[in-house]
Amino acid sequence: MNKEKTKHSWIYRNSLSVVFITLFIVTLFAQAYTGWKVHNEELNDGGLAALSFFEYTKSGHFISATFENFESEFLQMALYVVLTISLRQIGSAESKKLEGKEPVDREPVPSPDAPWPVRKGGWVLKLYSHSLSLVFLLLFLISWGMHFYGSFQDHNIQRIMDGKTRISVPDFVMQADFWFETFQNWQSEFLSVASIVILTIFLRQKGSPESKPVDTPYLETED
Repeated sequence: MNKEKTKHSWIYRNSLSVVFITLFIVTLFAQAYTGWKVHNEELNDGGLAALSFFEYTKSGHFISATFENFESEFLQMALYVVLTISLRQIGSAESKKLEGKEPVDREPVPSPDAPWPVRKGGWVLKLYSHSLSLVFLLLFLISWGMHFYGSFQDHNIQRIMDGKTRISVPDFVMQADFWFETFQNWQSEFLSVASIVILTIFLRQKGSPESKPVDTPYLETED
């Protein structure tokens, strides 16, 4: 058995993911609850029947709001994983060195402890070698599709409350609403990535793997 597993408790070994998943669940429920209250007020003002909490979680209002955020996060991570392969930022903790090979560049070598796809080889290994970016891309496309569906449904509900008729999918694509929702999320994610890439050149956080050591010169790119 791996010594790292026997030395520490399960919670300690997985505390980072446990904390973030817990925060995700709590804030998702908080979003759903507050969104339910807000949407029912809108429905009431528009002369439509209020929804139960369960009905709300299937509504366009909730689906659109949820997946437009998921979409931008997964796009950010997909681009970040792919672009950091070849692009550089001197001095950044988020960049590879300007020259030379790094451990992530080496060709995979089968071994008893290597992941199963590495030991299998062939197309399985080829797919596994790009699995992180592919999964992020797939999650982005799914989230984008769900965001579009939710936004389309919610847009038509808003039209009904305004005494207008529903519109078709092609007509909705030409509306600015969906694209406004999309780009306002994308630009914020691009800004956040640019911020950590640039700020880690000059700023430090002792003990964080997202920072360079405190005494590292500004323009030194860590291994």
